[in-house]
Amino acid sequence: MNNGIAIIAHAPLASALRECVAHVFADRVASVVAVDVQPDAPVAQSVAQARLALRPLGDAPLLLLTDVLGATPSNVARELLAGRTAHLLAGVNLPMLLRAITYQHEPLAELAARALQGGTRGVLQVTTSAEIELADVKQGCKE
Repeated sequence: MNNGIAIIAHAPLASALRECVAHVFADRVASVVAVDVQPDAPVAQSVAQARLALRPLGDAPLLLLTDVLGATPSNVARELLAGRTAHLLAGVNLPMLLRAITYQHEPLAELAARALQGGTRGVLQVTTSAEIELADVKQGCKE
C-alpha cells in the first residue's frame, strides 16, 4: 500500500500544490490530500477540517507536508500525528512534493528522507542578472 500524503498550508497553497500534482501525476492525485488553513480560522476548526480530509486515506502511513514551521498549518499538522504512523516535514515546495509522489511506495522513513532531499535540492540560484549581462556582452563581441 502506498503512503498517504497530506499538504497542510496557508490558503491557497495546499490546493495549488495538489493541482500541480494533478498536472504531473494525474493517476496518483487521489492519494494526496490538501488542507488550506484559512486566515483567522480557529486551530480547532482547522484540525477538524484536516481530520475529515484525511479520512479517504484510511490508516495508511502518512507524510505530512506543511509550509512554515511554527505557523498555524504546522500546528494543525502536529495535532494529526497522534495515534498515527506519520512523518512531518516543514518548508513544502513543489520539488519536495513531486519527489514524494515519485517515491510514495517506499517505507515512510525513506519517503520522508527523499522528499526532504528533493525539497532542498530544488532550491538553488540558477544565475544572476550580472552573469546574463556578461553573456550578452560576450555574445555581442562574437557577432
